[in-house]
Amino acid sequence: MAFSWLNDSLVFDWSSQSFRADLIFVVPLALCLGIGILVGHPGAALIMAGGAFTVGFGAKQQIDRSHIVPMVLASCGIAAATFVGMVAGHTHYALVAVAVPAAFLYGMVSMRQPGVAWVGQQCIVFLLVASAYPFSPTAAAVRSALVLAGGALQILTSTLLLRLFTQFRTDLGRVAGHIREENRALRLSVEQAARALLERRPAPSAAPYALRLAVTLGVSTEIYRRFGFSSGYWIPMTALLVLRPSLSDTASRAIARTVGTLAGAMLASFALAHLRPEPPILACLVLLFAWLTYSVTSVNYALFTLCLTAYIVNLLALATLPGALVARRRAISTILGGALALSVRLVVIRLRNKRTAVGNKH
Repeated sequence: MAFSWLNDSLVFDWSSQSFRADLIFVVPLALCLGIGILVGHPGAALIMAGGAFTVGFGAKQQIDRSHIVPMVLASCGIAAATFVGMVAGHTHYALVAVAVPAAFLYGMVSMRQPGVAWVGQQCIVFLLVASAYPFSPTAAAVRSALVLAGGALQILTSTLLLRLFTQFRTDLGRVAGHIREENRALRLSVEQAARALLERRPAPSAAPYALRLAVTLGVSTEIYRRFGFSSGYWIPMTALLVLRPSLSDTASRAIARTVGTLAGAMLASFALAHLRPEPPILACLVLLFAWLTYSVTSVNYALFTLCLTAYIVNLLALATLPGALVARRRAISTILGGALALSVRLVVIRLRNKRTAVGNKH
């Protein structure tokens, strides 16, 4: 059991690396950053690059044997989530009110196709990230449009380079049908859970996990709100990403996420402090770590998190944000988020054991 808690940190499956294939997904990031630096708007460039970066992972997902549908759904979903997150902000209770039901709904769809669950997860991540930059609906719409443009650029670039024109046209026409199907499935699963609760019957398999996610995200988002610093969104985001249905999986993911984030933060901070790179070099570092993040996604979760953290720190440094401070705050927030997710899982197990013990006595 102890070793299983370290699987995500110690087990490396190098047969799953995809270094050569994933160079394609770095091309739209290079376009975004290059144009942004040339025209003097690196901030807008990193927002577009963030959308393109996330949507690139959709090519590794499937919804009904299609890699394009997850990319299209993710592009639209993260753009909408960005708008909602910015309008809600992290300075009042609106974000908590939005995050809790979103986490519950994500938990209910998590037992369906992995591609569907991945899209839902990315939407919540972008909701939390955008909340760190509360602005007016007009400014939120601009940022949302930039995210959507980055995602669209990733889809178009991937389609061109992989020569998937026919599949793109076919799958694009199926997107609306997939949305209606998932809405029906989600509504049915929520109705079943509510009916089971009212009739005191065992809930559907996804319901307990969805409730734990909702509670965890509600508590962690409130902690983030009270902390007051923008990087605090890493607390609920980490809790969302590491919480799993089983205790061993949650512990393994929490440990790997913490180790990878700390290592990535130290690596990026050291490079920024000693190299003091100019924007073109920073852009190259962003592209390097984006490529590595894509390529080691299925190799090892801690290594994936290391590369992801280094990518984010360098990306934010490109926008003249203090890289070392960002890295330190993200490391602290990751530890808090992972610990919170693990604590909620342990509390649930303790309550369940107590209930079982009381039932056995009677």
